[in-house]
Amino acid sequence: MLLAEGIWPRRADAAVVIGTGLEIAALGMGHRQIAAHLGLAEGTVRGWLRAFAGRAEAVRRHFTVALVALADDPVMPDAAPSTFADAVSAVAAAHQAATTKWPHMLTVSRWEFAGRAIGGRILTSSSSSV
Repeated sequence: MLLAEGIWPRRADAAVVIGTGLEIAALGMGHRQIAAHLGLAEGTVRGWLRAFAGRAEAVRRHFTVALVALADDPVMPDAAPSTFADAVSAVAAAHQAATTKWPHMLTVSRWEFAGRAIGGRILTSSSSSV
C-alpha cells in the first residue's frame, strides 16, 4: 500500500503531529504532558518517543549527511543534551537547507520531508516489516 508523505508506515497520526511531539520531547517534556498537549493517548506518544529514541542515532547521521549534501556552506546544529534532541535538530537543519536550495519545499513540513528523505523510517528500521 502506498502512503501519502504526510503519513508514516504503521502510524495513524500525521507526520507533522508526530514530529511536533518529538520536538516537544527534545525540549525535555515527558510523554504524559506531550499527550495532553496534543490531545492523544499517553501510550501512543510513549510509543513514538521510544521508537524514535531507538532510531535517534541513525536519524541524526542520515540528516547530518543530508545537510552537508544540501547546503553550500552547512552550519551544523549545536550539540544538544541528548542524541534524541540531536536527531531532531539534524532533521530541522536538513529541512532548512532543502528549503534554501528549493524554495518550493517550504510547502512541505519538516516531518513530511524527513519521512520522505529517510523512506518513512523515522520510527521504524528498514528491517521492520512495512
